[in-house]
Amino acid sequence: MDISIKKKRNYNLIIGLCLTGFFLLMALVGQFWTPYSSTQMDSSAVNLAPCLTHLMGTDNFGRDILSRVMSGSGMTFFVAICTVLMGAVIGTVVGAFTGYFGGWLDEIIMRINDMLLSFPSILLALIFISFLGPGTVNVIMALGILFIPSFARIVRSEMIRYKELDFVKSAKVMGIGPLRIMFAHILPNTVVSMLTAAAIGFNNAVLAEASMSYLGLGVQPPQASLGRMLSEAQSYLFNAPWYAIFPGVTIILIILGFSMISEGLRAQKH
Repeated sequence: MDISIKKKRNYNLIIGLCLTGFFLLMALVGQFWTPYSSTQMDSSAVNLAPCLTHLMGTDNFGRDILSRVMSGSGMTFFVAICTVLMGAVIGTVVGAFTGYFGGWLDEIIMRINDMLLSFPSILLALIFISFLGPGTVNVIMALGILFIPSFARIVRSEMIRYKELDFVKSAKVMGIGPLRIMFAHILPNTVVSMLTAAAIGFNNAVLAEASMSYLGLGVQPPQASLGRMLSEAQSYLFNAPWYAIFPGVTIILIILGFSMISEGLRAQKH
C-alpha cells in the first residue's frame, strides 16, 4: 500500500516538473522570439478568434495573445524567481543564526516572524506597495520580504534539530567554527525541505504577482503580464472569451505544476 502511494506521488513530481518545464521553456523562448511583438497593435485585427495566423486570437487592441502570453509568462517567472531567491537567501541566514545560537535574539525574531505570518500575504503586499508604489521591482521587494519568515522558520527548525546530533558535536570538538558548521555541515541536510518550501514559494509568488498585476499594482503597461491580461479581458468575457481563457489557463497550469512538485518532494522526503 505504501509503495503504491509513493509511486503515485512520484508521478506527481514528474508531471509537475514536465508542466513547469514546458511553461518555463515557453517563457524563455518568449524573451527572444514571439510570433508578433507583444506590444504591436493592429486595428484591423481587433478581438480576432483563434485562427492559423493568431493561434490564441487577439485582444481589444489587436495584439497577438500568444505573443503576450509568452512574454507575460517570462515576467511571471522572473518575479517568482527573484522573490523566492530573496526570501530564501535572507530567510536562510536569519533561520540559521537564530536556530543555532538561540537566546533572546531568537525569541524577538521569531515573534516578528509569527506576526508577519499571521496576516494574509496579499494584504501585507498591498500595504508595502502602497508605500513603495506600483511596479515590477517594488512587487519583488514586497513579496520577497513576505517570504523571508517562512524560509527562516524552516531553517531554524532544522538547525535546532541537527545541532545536538553527534556529527555536529564532533565538529565542535574538532574546533570547526559555527559558520562552517551551520552552512557546510547542517544546511546540506535541509535541501529537500528547502526545495519543498521553494516550490510552494514559487506557487504563491506566481499567484501574488498575477493578483498584483490584475489590480494594476504590478507589471505596468505596455509590458505584458498574465494578471493584467485578465484584468483587461474582463470587459470582453462574452465578445472575446479567449482573451481571458488563455492567460487564465496558463496561470492555473503553472500553479498546478509547482503544487505537484511540492507534493512530490514532500513524498520523497518521507
